[in-house]
Amino acid sequence: MTDHQKDAARAWGLEKLSVERRAATHWNLPTAALYEHAVRRGEGLIAREGPLVVDTGAFTGRSPKDKFTIDEPSSRDKIWWGAINQPLSEEAFDRVWARQRAYLADKELYVQDCYGGADPRYRLPVRIVTEFAWHSLFARDMLIREHDEAVLRAFVPEFTVVDTPHLRADPAADGTRSGTFILVHLAKKLVLIGGTEYAGEIKKSVFSLLNYLLPLRGVLGMHCSANYGRDEDDVALFFGLSGTGKTTLSTSPDRRLIGDDEHGWSDDGVFNFEGGCYAKVIGIHAETEPEIYATTRMFGTVLENVVVDPETRRLDLDNPRLTENTRAAYPIMHVPGADQDGVAGHPRNIFLLTYDAFGVLPPIARLTPEQAMYHYLTGYTSKVAGTEAGVVEPQVVFSPCFGAPFLPLHPKVYAGLLGKRIAEHQARCWLVNTGVTGGPYGVGKRIAMPITRSLINAALSGSLDDAPTTPNTAFHLNALNRVPGLSPDVLDPRASWSDPDAYDRKSAELARRFEENHRKIDVEI
Repeated sequence: MTDHQKDAARAWGLEKLSVERRAATHWNLPTAALYEHAVRRGEGLIAREGPLVVDTGAFTGRSPKDKFTIDEPSSRDKIWWGAINQPLSEEAFDRVWARQRAYLADKELYVQDCYGGADPRYRLPVRIVTEFAWHSLFARDMLIREHDEAVLRAFVPEFTVVDTPHLRADPAADGTRSGTFILVHLAKKLVLIGGTEYAGEIKKSVFSLLNYLLPLRGVLGMHCSANYGRDEDDVALFFGLSGTGKTTLSTSPDRRLIGDDEHGWSDDGVFNFEGGCYAKVIGIHAETEPEIYATTRMFGTVLENVVVDPETRRLDLDNPRLTENTRAAYPIMHVPGADQDGVAGHPRNIFLLTYDAFGVLPPIARLTPEQAMYHYLTGYTSKVAGTEAGVVEPQVVFSPCFGAPFLPLHPKVYAGLLGKRIAEHQARCWLVNTGVTGGPYGVGKRIAMPITRSLINAALSGSLDDAPTTPNTAFHLNALNRVPGLSPDVLDPRASWSDPDAYDRKSAELARRFEENHRKIDVEI
């Protein structure tokens, strides 16, 4: 049967989107076939031991300033409009969509039908239509696969993401900021992506859709990783922006990984939004991050912007020549012991991760529920190099809910749901600094991962529940004074600086920023 015959045999083909086809459409190709297509088309190369290595070109991170939400009646009164959710008219969307449909007609296309959301009661059927074979593999790795061919034949997507990296918008005609565009039309249930080869836009678009739909049903969408210990009720959440350690800290040999980036929290517990992981791999080594390192040597993994020797095909994970934001996208089954069902109980521990570029926050602090809500809405961290286009060194940011770029609704919607869940399930809350100590960025050193892991493990075991603390009113936390097996100097960031007075000045500067942000939150949020 030809591709066109297969298309016609489907319950819901591309003709439902008024997309004419004069070229091949490849439906739900498996991993090996997508490898072959990507190599044949010159999209990537196969490295030693099996991963597919690709180059995302000019864009090695997301382009949040090029993302627009369509201003239309059904969603207008729900959207948190502003710099995050920029409005674009329906007329502008229609112009871009007409141009994209015409562009698609003669292009060889790849389609993956999959789901966002591991819990069947809340999962979102999504269709990913891509111009690149490797983008189709990325979607196959990152989202939840449907393996039943009969179900795939009858698959009806609720939303469709159309990705055409080589098609650029016309800012003068379309109202976009540049030739790059990520356009979300909630009424038409379409996401259009163009002008960027960075595949992360695909997964974050699906995340944003779930963050719009699920809170309206009482389910909290969370930018966090999650795992559990001896049983499915020993769940831990790790909130944080890219680069704060979500993937690394949740991938642990003595705990089962639920997911590394996006989750929902319903009345019944936590569930993964995805079927794969998207890990930063710059500088990782087998000795310190063995589980993630191993995935960079596996068939089925997509490596973005990793330097590879063109002759030997050996990887150089330490080389940032292309970007600091080198990434590995791989199915969660690549992680030993991961929970492939992606569903577990309610969290006992919640960790709010921050990369403190000022170097003044302690490596761990205990939070009351009220303090946890303060830090959740504050969302202090630093954007680290490469996570967004143009970011080459850490920039201090305040990102509500540790994921403002992915929140279509007002942050108070998500905060209200989180506060309710914390109260209902008596979850213990912690602030963890995975940034620098001994000085600000450029002077101090990043807190060693073994130290952070030991602190996380101590919190998970309950041994820190009664540890003595010192209240810090400037930063709304309770700093731990003692942790078994660790020097007090490790816990006290001031003691790690060679010049305590310099620490005090830097701490005061950051505290002022916290206060300014808090006043802004009172007004805007």
